[in-house]
Amino acid sequence: METMETMEDIEIIEKNTILIADDAEINREMIKFIFDEQYNIIEAENGEQAIEIIKKDSDKLCLLFLDLLMPKKSGLDVLAFMNEEYYINTIPVIMITGEATDETDEKAYEYGASDIIYKPFAPNVVMRRAKNIMELFEHRIYIEHKLEKRTRQLRESREKLERSNEFLVNALSSVVEFRSLESGEHIQRVKYFTKLFLKYIMKIYPKYGITKEQSALIVNASALHDIGKIAIPDSILLKPGKLSEEEFEEMKRHTIYGCELLEKFRQEDNEFYHYCYDICRYHHERHDGNGYPDRLKGDEIPIWAQIVSVVDVYDALVSKRVYKDPFAVEEAARMILEGECGVFSPEMLDCFRLAKQELFAVTEGKFSFADVMVK
Repeated sequence: METMETMEDIEIIEKNTILIADDAEINREMIKFIFDEQYNIIEAENGEQAIEIIKKDSDKLCLLFLDLLMPKKSGLDVLAFMNEEYYINTIPVIMITGEATDETDEKAYEYGASDIIYKPFAPNVVMRRAKNIMELFEHRIYIEHKLEKRTRQLRESREKLERSNEFLVNALSSVVEFRSLESGEHIQRVKYFTKLFLKYIMKIYPKYGITKEQSALIVNASALHDIGKIAIPDSILLKPGKLSEEEFEEMKRHTIYGCELLEKFRQEDNEFYHYCYDICRYHHERHDGNGYPDRLKGDEIPIWAQIVSVVDVYDALVSKRVYKDPFAVEEAARMILEGECGVFSPEMLDCFRLAKQELFAVTEGKFSFADVMVK
């Protein structure tokens, strides 16, 4: 059974030292008298001393009493320093003043002071307010550490899941390569082309809201676009000539077979699974509704499936297959841009034009996938 985390579980260091920075010795003695039975006390006579003590002992300080008007550096100067060096996030500050104005009060709070006490002060009031502030700060730091720990655990879990996903993708895509006798470079090219298109989609079409993390998942998911070909008979999958109408209808079902296979690996609320499913099912849909298997139109087709759709067509055109010789890259580009391979969205065609030279360079082997996949 899960137990409640203690402060020690999240490695919070106990602080038990109060710094009193005031140029009037009597004020320091009065505050010291209130707290010296329960806390270690350090004193500073001016702002410069206070800053040096903060630098040296910040990990011990649980509270700073800070006079507003001091020689060398004022209380506001000390607060400004604490903001610049982020000490204000870990050390609560109570300002002490007898000459405050609305302007100085506002400035002190703006710089992060937790409270302001006006001279002369009542010891029991100072004690209570100081205790409240230290407890609030301690609780806030505890919550922040707890959130940090949870965030780290979630990140580690996500990284572990991503490694598992990548292993699954590599295993399944290898089966597709073996089954269909396609080159392993086909899947590598589709992954790279998908990454390339995503770069332009994220840059010129922020409306889709694709993040860097989502982009990485989509690239991996693209490798499984043809996983359903595992279920297509050899007589159709490896046929060197044109497919009959009946054979083509069976070939089109690889989109459905792939989703049925993916269902066996489904995990609840798994973002990666949804990208895999969408790409597998919809990468043969077309913008005008004349694709398959569901005849989706326009933005009914998920953007990641649209990307894999166009890069898969391009790679099929420029690759040698059992039923055809490769087209030249310029001819393949013309066929896509002029709609000879189905209708793609204006956004996809924009991205294709922007990415065209990079696509050609990869296709013609001008640089290796070891280089391009780390860009």
